[in-house]
Amino acid sequence: MAEHRLAGLSAPALSDIEELATQAFAGLPEDFRTLCGEVVITVADFPADDVQKDMKAGPFDLLGLFQGVGLAQDGATAETGRMPNMVFLYRRAILDYWAEHEETLGAIVTHVLVHEIGHHFGLSDDDMYAIEDRTP
Repeated sequence: MAEHRLAGLSAPALSDIEELATQAFAGLPEDFRTLCGEVVITVADFPADDVQKDMKAGPFDLLGLFQGVGLAQDGATAETGRMPNMVFLYRRAILDYWAEHEETLGAIVTHVLVHEIGHHFGLSDDDMYAIEDRTP
C-alpha cells in the first residue's frame, strides 16, 4: 500500500513560526518598522498561566499579546530597568485558527504581528489593516 502524500507532514514548529514572524516583520513598511525600535518578538506554544488568568482567556483564545508600555502610554522614552516591549505569538492558537480558516499561515502570522505591534502604537483597527495592505 502506498503511503499517503500527507503522511510525512508535521505541524510547523516554534522555529517555523519565528521564521514567518521574522519574514513578516521584514516585509512591513520601513517607517512602521523604524518606529518599532527594540520590540522583541517571541513565539511560545501557549500564553503563560498568569497571562491566561489576567486576560480571562483559555490557552487557545489568544493568538498574540503585546506586553510592555506602548508609545501611546509613555511616548518614546525608556525607563531604566524596565523590561523591553514584547510581542508574543502563540503557535498552538495560531495553528488552530489556521486549520479553521482559508488564510495562509504567513498571512495569519503577519496579521497577528501587525495587530499586536499596533497596540504598541495605539493604532486603530483601520490603521492596522492599512499597514497590512502595504505589506507584500
